[in-house]
Amino acid sequence: MAELSWRHQTLIQALLSRGPLRDDQFHPIFNGLTGKNPGTHKQAFDEYLLKINKALSYVQCELRGFRNQYDGRVYYGVVNTVSDEQSKLGTKYSVPQIAFYKAIIEAIVQDATAQGSISNIQALNLRLENQANEFIILYKLAPVMRPCLTLHVVNLQVLTSTGSQSQCDPTKVPPAVKNFSLSQKEKTLDELVRDQWLNRTPDGIIGLGVRSFLDLRSYFRNNDIPSCQVCNEAGVKADVCQNDSCTVRIHKYCLKKFFSQRRGERVCPSCGTEWNYVVPKAELIDEEDEADVPTQTQPPRGPRTKRLRSSKTDSADVVGTGSSQASRPTSDLRRTTRSTACSR
Repeated sequence: MAELSWRHQTLIQALLSRGPLRDDQFHPIFNGLTGKNPGTHKQAFDEYLLKINKALSYVQCELRGFRNQYDGRVYYGVVNTVSDEQSKLGTKYSVPQIAFYKAIIEAIVQDATAQGSISNIQALNLRLENQANEFIILYKLAPVMRPCLTLHVVNLQVLTSTGSQSQCDPTKVPPAVKNFSLSQKEKTLDELVRDQWLNRTPDGIIGLGVRSFLDLRSYFRNNDIPSCQVCNEAGVKADVCQNDSCTVRIHKYCLKKFFSQRRGERVCPSCGTEWNYVVPKAELIDEEDEADVPTQTQPPRGPRTKRLRSSKTDSADVVGTGSSQASRPTSDLRRTTRSTACSR
């Protein structure tokens, strides 16, 4: 096991105590501890995080970089690598609250237009009975498994796909689920937004929070959420090809990189349909502007290079700001049609 110094431990503690941090919040901490700027000492930064991840791998955790799909900003956080989206909520939330959160996530990521959001009214009107089997399993195993949830030990996807649900009567929905009222949903929404699992704009639009983008990467991949053509991350909030028969979707921040590096017509990389996009004027294009952080199996990357491109203006599309910013993940290499559902 890699031996960590007090500086490594302080960096980890900052993320654990303060939650996911934007790059402009995380980088100064690294600079203060090491005296090195991540922007000018990229290799040293990668090696530092690589050493941390080698140590964290023994407790099945990882310090991970990720993008908020709404504003394109890079965040850093510590995540467990073996649990699903429900266990991440731990014991703080009740089973009906966890199911309500899961229903919201599914409603957002199943949107074929990749808007990455639903309205507050739509969220409150979601029916939880569709999750009946998972509710029953959770309640039956609650005395054993719920104390373990904070350690992210139990994988509910395994439980619900290995025959456990066949032992349950789907008509016997627990009373706490049947009686989960509108006011309880509203309170749960407030808590999920406060804890950065969800984001809510002033006009009542619900999106994913930064903690969901951090923690749900494996969920998006396991449920075949359509991925971004450029970065292969789940395309929760993305632009889609205007050809209805084409399934390509690309994050807005990936479009900047993709089209700025290509000459000629701006067309869909799959079907060739014209893509309505204008590259921002005099934009600095980061050749390796990925959010991934080195793990024990990844060598640190070399220094980044930048090239100056020029074109026309661009219209920014940012949903939500502040500590409860939402980010939307993109899925794995497997491609699906727009109508693909991510049911469990």
